Amino acid sequence: MNQPEKKSRINKTVSKRNRKAKIHPAEELKREKNGLEVMDDIPYYVRNGWESIPPEKRDRLKWVGVFYRKQTPGAFMMRLRMSSGFCNADQIRTIASISEAHGPGFVDLTTRQQIQLRGFTIENVQNIWNQLEDVGLNSLQTGFDNIRGVTGCPVAGLTPNELFDASPVAQKYTDIITGNKEFTDIPRKFNVGITGCLENCTHAASQDIALIPAVKDIDGQEVKGFNVSVGGKMGSGGYTLAKDLDVFVRPEDAAELCAEITLIFRDHGPRTVRNKSRLAFLIADWGVEKFRAELESRFHKTLISTGKDMRGKKKTDHTGIFSQKQEHLNYVGLVVPVGRITTTQLYEVARIADLYGTGEIRLTQGQNLIVPNVPDAKIGKLTAEPLLQELRYDPSEVMRGMVSCTGIDYCHFSLIETKERAMEAIKHLEEKLGNTKPLTVHWSGCPNGCGNHTAADIGLLGKRTKIDGVVTDAVDVFVKGNAGPNPKIATKLLENVPCDDLPQVLEGLVPYFSRK
Repeated sequence: MNQPEKKSRINKTVSKRNRKAKIHPAEELKREKNGLEVMDDIPYYVRNGWESIPPEKRDRLKWVGVFYRKQTPGAFMMRLRMSSGFCNADQIRTIASISEAHGPGFVDLTTRQQIQLRGFTIENVQNIWNQLEDVGLNSLQTGFDNIRGVTGCPVAGLTPNELFDASPVAQKYTDIITGNKEFTDIPRKFNVGITGCLENCTHAASQDIALIPAVKDIDGQEVKGFNVSVGGKMGSGGYTLAKDLDVFVRPEDAAELCAEITLIFRDHGPRTVRNKSRLAFLIADWGVEKFRAELESRFHKTLISTGKDMRGKKKTDHTGIFSQKQEHLNYVGLVVPVGRITTTQLYEVARIADLYGTGEIRLTQGQNLIVPNVPDAKIGKLTAEPLLQELRYDPSEVMRGMVSCTGIDYCHFSLIETKERAMEAIKHLEEKLGNTKPLTVHWSGCPNGCGNHTAADIGLLGKRTKIDGVVTDAVDVFVKGNAGPNPKIATKLLENVPCDDLPQVLEGLVPYFSRK
């Protein structure tokens, strides 16, 4: 064979191999350069405007928490990182000021205890970051293929119904991963929940890593710590329950253990097919035993088998007025209807937190907020504040349990509008049913499941479908989901329910599916 023929044959073989090894554009982004290095590009985008951002590079902005929105070209979203939902009055005032100056006059609270700013231009992003940094906030790694906001009990350290305060562990893990390039090349998004609460206020079963309060007898002594579950998820094919890893970990070792689990996912997680790249699929491929063995080979201590799960049967969202473990102090949980709060309300929340508490504010997974450290003597005056007629501590059960994803107005994945529809349903149900038994009603505008619809008493999954030949906003209705100590994937009960008919349909369902 002459040299040109040989070279041609080699080129054809290489080309064929490359076709077989074709990778997803998301993986190409990560191979080109580390996602955090988009910071180097921001000054250019600030000078030249959003049109200067190549369409194929826009997702890289999510490594620094900046999101291009197809519905609002040129008006971006930023997601802020708040471990366990902890924040304070100064931070909330700054967020309100930013939204007032650059956004639509409201922000959204998320089911991962974060805040989303909307409507700002790329020219203002550095200025916004500077303001956030001044009050101890950042937006690093809050989107795309990153470890998202670490969730935990929003009243950690306050509630008497906790095994111990787990918030320092959540913060330590957050500190390990944030700004650390070792953790920015993972196959897909990664959700972590760390809690010592005994009342199931977090969604443990849907987390990639869940640390659950437990005790273990070690050398004749009862040790408080966590049981570890892995591989839970909501999207990428639906709700998958996290699996018990048969590991008990002490609080002082827990953040490092979570980091090693994350790095196993980085090194071995599937990357070929986007909707099969979550940790759940690696667990399904390897099995729990192989995964545990890999963890033990990498961790600096011998793994201990699982302890006694200390969670009770009771479930709480921390809405209302509750006595803290600190004598004569209370925390007050306020409902933010469907998680959307105006700048005016934010300023009032900050004022109230300073006036009646110690300036602390906590965000919940139910898209609500908590003002802690309110003395007994101030409760009466606090409950008389006009703001508490809008953000109630004593809402109806349908208002209290209603959760909604962003919806089609601001999310290009969503298939329907959700928040306005949810408010319409609340008003209808309050009028027709009055106060019901406790229940959760969760809206997800698409199969990504950001509203956690398959873990709710009643879950609503948005879709577009033809009804009588007309393309219509509709939902599939799921019932009896749970993400607590006895998790259950919700069952689909109804399909293709037109959104216009949904309030009446819910009116018939709620009495049957509210919790006892």
